[in-house]
Amino acid sequence: MATRHRAAGTVGRRRLIGLAAAGAGLLALGWPRGEARADQAEAKALLDKLTRNGQAKAGKVTLQLPEIAENGNTVPLTVSVESPMTDADRVKTITVVAEANPSPLVTQISLGPAAGKAEVQLRIRLAATQHVTAVAEMSDGSLWTDTQEVKVTIGGCGG
Repeated sequence: MATRHRAAGTVGRRRLIGLAAAGAGLLALGWPRGEARADQAEAKALLDKLTRNGQAKAGKVTLQLPEIAENGNTVPLTVSVESPMTDADRVKTITVVAEANPSPLVTQISLGPAAGKAEVQLRIRLAATQHVTAVAEMSDGSLWTDTQEVKVTIGGCGG
């Protein structure tokens, strides 16, 4: 029977699997554990910037999210904005912010008149129960917003 020799400094398959299992076990036990949560001040600063310190008005924007998300890994979200989507009167950007995610800026979408309809649908990840806010900037510079609370039973961003 032939004997296999490993070069010095190499790690065998069994040892590698053992090390990976040990690392996974430590992570499962919570060591080292650094929860990646957004600072509430960071989310507030972002919303203040997007709404020009609260100048956004309620209305025109409709944010649709489930009231309870059983799994935060895939939460359906729809944002629609009342707009004729013409060159003169349209939605320029739609921004979505989740206040308790590790990164509060979920998405920022630019739209042109060719979009035809100011509506976006996507699935997002939510770390925990939190408020999600959509801000729409119109071509005339006005800002419109809607906020919904989503109760998350299993967090999707490491929560």
